[in-house]
Amino acid sequence: MLHATICNIGCVQNCGKRLVHPHFGKLNESWISDMLIDLEKATADVTLEAEICIVGAGAAGVALARDLMKAGRDVCLLEGGGMDYDANTQSLFEGRNIGMEYYDLDHSRLRFFGGTTNIWGGRSIPLDPIDFEKRDWVPHSGWPLTLDDLQEYYRIAHDSLELGEYDYEASNWDKLGLTPLDFDQQKIRTRFWRFDHLAERFNSKRSEDLVRAQNVRIVLHANTTGLRAAENAAGIDSLSASTMHGRRLEVKAGHFVLACGAIENARLLLSSNDVDKNGIGNQFDQVGRYFMEHPHGRVAHIETSDPAAFWALHRKRFPEGGVPVAPAMVLPPALQQQLGILNSAATFNLQKDPDRGASLSKRTYMNLKHALSPTTSKRLLWQTWRGGLNWLQRHVSMPLLRTVVKAKRMNLYVMARAEQAPNPDSRVCLSAERDALGCQRADLDWRLCALDKETMLQFGRVLGQEFDRLGLGKLTTCEWLEDGRPEWPVDMTVGNHPIGGYHHMGTTRMSTSPKNGVVDANCTVHGYHNLHIAGSSVFTTGGWANPTLTLLALAHRLGDHLNSLMDKES
Repeated sequence: MLHATICNIGCVQNCGKRLVHPHFGKLNESWISDMLIDLEKATADVTLEAEICIVGAGAAGVALARDLMKAGRDVCLLEGGGMDYDANTQSLFEGRNIGMEYYDLDHSRLRFFGGTTNIWGGRSIPLDPIDFEKRDWVPHSGWPLTLDDLQEYYRIAHDSLELGEYDYEASNWDKLGLTPLDFDQQKIRTRFWRFDHLAERFNSKRSEDLVRAQNVRIVLHANTTGLRAAENAAGIDSLSASTMHGRRLEVKAGHFVLACGAIENARLLLSSNDVDKNGIGNQFDQVGRYFMEHPHGRVAHIETSDPAAFWALHRKRFPEGGVPVAPAMVLPPALQQQLGILNSAATFNLQKDPDRGASLSKRTYMNLKHALSPTTSKRLLWQTWRGGLNWLQRHVSMPLLRTVVKAKRMNLYVMARAEQAPNPDSRVCLSAERDALGCQRADLDWRLCALDKETMLQFGRVLGQEFDRLGLGKLTTCEWLEDGRPEWPVDMTVGNHPIGGYHHMGTTRMSTSPKNGVVDANCTVHGYHNLHIAGSSVFTTGGWANPTLTLLALAHRLGDHLNSLMDKES
């Protein structure tokens, strides 16, 4: 079959409103306009060549493409979906949960330009220094880089999200004009999330600089089906992609970056096994292992005379002229080491007795979230709902809040946003089932361990001791924390994300050796000089911090590394 070939930037000439290839004449402008190609509308199969090919136009892929574009690199950015949600393409994310109960896999990621950040709440905070360290009491911990190695890139990511002052510490209490609870700082400390205020920051409308750039080709509906390794298994020669209707794409590039998320990155490496029979980068059976989430759960019930006051003090804040912030309670590193536990966070929540089920507003939210496809109009409905909740948090008065709490017999609870210990048995593996493109699907075997639950039990006890010392009330930890099993109960009353934060981490983890990981400190796959991975799948440990700010920082660092590599190669 004839392949419409676009060899490099110089081969495509803009002649009026049509793009002309010197060998094939006029290309059908219904499927290619400037440097934006919709493979689904192509009239022939396509071959592209580029300096660098990025697979996945989510937050990491878009940020990396933007850095490389500014450096003048010839970039090809592949997106499996289109510019908006499509149910058929989304179905490629389907897979089985063969471990602990988890969200449906095709509901936990979005497959169109901008990725899952199209429904992201904007919650941002860097990892802590201890998260990068080797902790003797946490098996498989320790990144091959430190917080200092990432700090300048955190600031770049922070500024790109317009998060205001670079301050995530307890100093925010003074800036808000608030007096925090007088916890012993050797027991309980506070850090602050900051919130990106802009919805869908990485969508196509907000990425027009990439769409219009003459050195970036964006290919939509290009679902990567495999990577072709060189015969010596030391690099990648090309990749193949396809539409749902069979139109094919081949990309040849000097460097390739996978930025598809923890499940899809692992699936692509495992299924690309024509040269490495165990899959690319999987010589030591590390690809797919160490899948991590931030499990959510109810830690304790607090009996106190004024539960509304605790929630109000720790609610999300909207400072005048600044970005929204919200506090989180954490245990100091020295105490974590003393107790032999993980780095987790907790917040307060007001609600009725959970035995009475979720509230009407909570049920309405969950029904909207799961019953409606995330098309543009329905995402707007979801954003409007969230905006209404934010308005209530801004404007509810304490007298009214106390009245509502008393009338509805609401209680105060401690909710966990926990670190999961890196666990090699928690993993993504290939399924016997195949998708519409003929590719093996991914199965998720998510597993927790005893340390995850012990951490939250100890957190609750420390917090209870502080409540006793300060005379704030009585804290009772939940029974499930001491049931002797590693699994956490799925409690639909916990919050909008009752199982975990939809935070997929690990599966291509960063390590100094291929014996215990997949990529090196520069996010390059061990043994493959031109294959790199962007996103939270490279996390060695997950901490408790939401992963987006960190994955953006790593993407910017990878951009610098790739520019340095390509400078040396030229």
